[in-house]
Amino acid sequence: MIRIGTVGEIGSGKSYVAKNFGYPVFNADVEVNKLYKKDKKIFNKLKKALPKYIFSFPINKKEISNAILANQINLRKIIKIVHLEIRKKMNIFLKKNSNEDILILDIPLLLENKINKKNDILVFVQSNKSDIIRRLKKRKNFNNKLIRKFKNIQLPLDYKKKKSNFIIKNDFTNKSVKIGIKKILKEIL
Repeated sequence: MIRIGTVGEIGSGKSYVAKNFGYPVFNADVEVNKLYKKDKKIFNKLKKALPKYIFSFPINKKEISNAILANQINLRKIIKIVHLEIRKKMNIFLKKNSNEDILILDIPLLLENKINKKNDILVFVQSNKSDIIRRLKKRKNFNNKLIRKFKNIQLPLDYKKKKSNFIIKNDFTNKSVKIGIKKILKEIL
């Protein structure tokens, strides 16, 4: 089984690229949302770690945002609690799909949390800065301060690019992504 991880800047279109490979995708953001909505254990752990910020279940994203904006330590606490569970979910996904030729890992902190394996294929999703900003501003929960906090805990883009096996230029047209994916699949299969 070949594992492909998408990496790049926040808002560069990693999830979009991951979906377009046409193979099963493990999307960490989707799994985090499920945890916030349904997992009472995670709520209790977050409430215990951040009693001044986390009050309601299902977990309110505004409360999470307020905790993160308050200080960088809170973000690390959240990541420590949530990523442990996400890793478990990813392992279940990998076992369930072990018969697939290719699996896609769409995990925002893939390299930072050392989730990738040595033989994983990394695809760097590169997008124009102005396109990224325009797309991020369209998100209903857009908060520039929050995005800066997340960027602060991420590895530099140059490092991610250097670590990657392939680069897909995402100009937010279906055509550019499909062409990039086709080239990658042709080379690895």
